[in-house]
Amino acid sequence: MYSLAILMITALLLSLALTPLMRDLSMRLGLVDRPDGGRKIHRATVARTGGVPILLSYLGAYATLMLLPLRGGDFLQSQLSMIWSVIPPVGVIFLTGLLDDWVNLKPWQKLLGETIASVWAWEAGVRIAGVAGMTPKPLYSLLLTVGWLLLCSNAFNLIDGVDGLAAGVGLTATLTTLIAGVLHGDVALGIATAPLAGCLIGFLRYNFNPASIFLGDSGSLLIGFLLGSYGVIWSQKSATMLGMAAPALALGLPLLEVGLSIVRRFVRNEPIFAGDRGHIHHRLLDRGLSPRRVALLLYGICGIAALLSLLQSVVRGRLAGVAIVCFALVAWAGVQYLGYAEFDAARRFLSGVFRPMLSGHVQLELLERSLASARSIEQCWLALERTGSSLGYSHMTARLGPKRFTTAPDRERNASFWQFRLNLGDNCWINITQEEGCPAQPVLLMPLADSICRILPRKIEELQQAGERAPVQLFQPSGTNSSTTAVMSSDCGAPSVNAVTAS
Repeated sequence: MYSLAILMITALLLSLALTPLMRDLSMRLGLVDRPDGGRKIHRATVARTGGVPILLSYLGAYATLMLLPLRGGDFLQSQLSMIWSVIPPVGVIFLTGLLDDWVNLKPWQKLLGETIASVWAWEAGVRIAGVAGMTPKPLYSLLLTVGWLLLCSNAFNLIDGVDGLAAGVGLTATLTTLIAGVLHGDVALGIATAPLAGCLIGFLRYNFNPASIFLGDSGSLLIGFLLGSYGVIWSQKSATMLGMAAPALALGLPLLEVGLSIVRRFVRNEPIFAGDRGHIHHRLLDRGLSPRRVALLLYGICGIAALLSLLQSVVRGRLAGVAIVCFALVAWAGVQYLGYAEFDAARRFLSGVFRPMLSGHVQLELLERSLASARSIEQCWLALERTGSSLGYSHMTARLGPKRFTTAPDRERNASFWQFRLNLGDNCWINITQEEGCPAQPVLLMPLADSICRILPRKIEELQQAGERAPVQLFQPSGTNSSTTAVMSSDCGAPSVNAVTAS
């Protein structure tokens, strides 16, 4: 315990001393974050190299402990080989973030650096060794570990949008992991987390609103990577089968942010790595909360997640699952409160639009097959008529080769409607019409047009070359239930089209 206290206090003092020095140096070197009036809500230029004093304070605390005649120093001496093997991947993730702060790396360059660091950490011994009581094969362990470390690193990068938020959330997760290490008697976990807690306490002195220095990518990636690594160590000593569940709950808010961001951008058809103003802290700011209140509110949520995490870590049986269910309910309620338009639209789509859309795509597939297998122009028309009706359109009129077809009865001259015209070449065309007030809701207009334009012109040409140039005749469709009437017309001009009145 003395060693843990010395590590934390030493890191705290070093962070308090080094952070303002790095802040001033960054301002002189131009390593700053400037407001843009959009996603960046700060009003003044702020240094963004907070990862530097955190890393230096973290390493300095270990150096101090090793100089003291304490059991913690002896433990570090016995683990030097492991420590030296872990330092390189930590350095890679830190340098990746620092380069991004300096020159703004492209997303793939940043992801490459994070992946190299994660694979290196796995090679150094930071490995997920069990999932639900089972030991995965080395390849699966590698994929799980790398995915976990990438997730944690980018999670803290995403939430670093309000003064003190990422550092405070990181502090809560670090203290949770430290307590878990003490409860489990895990000396390595305690010694790994104690100095980071001290670093973040000291850094928050300058990072809380109004901040004079930001974490930057060097800080947020470093914190996320370290906490992800601690989570792997924690899971190896967990009392439950769901070993990674406790660390995941401790990092619940950042991981939730990652999940929401990916789903939101997928639904909006936007790049996954693109920035936006849809993060949790932005939504709370838009609801009128001040940056301080946003940070404090999210600290409280992280505290709840921390308590559930410790509960899940130490209890057995059904109670372990209760903690996960409780967190899921809190997360669901929070997402509902934030009122994301993307999720409301997705819910309405799945509940009221998905089945009609799926049915419509089935009808388009059947249309394409029917057109491909048709042996006459009349069969092509019957396939078009059937598909248009199933998709909800009022009627269709067409000229296909030498024949003219229609499904429409005479309309009132003043009736309102919209009409979509497809010119297929060689004086062939199709008009798709929808009358105002029609109870059917038409779907998939553009996919229908695409299917017709891809297949029908070539099919008509093929049929005509095969002998479809027949004399003028009246076409009577087979079947008494069809409303189709069609006549051959010597007038090759297409009907006029008007968006609001009858042709």
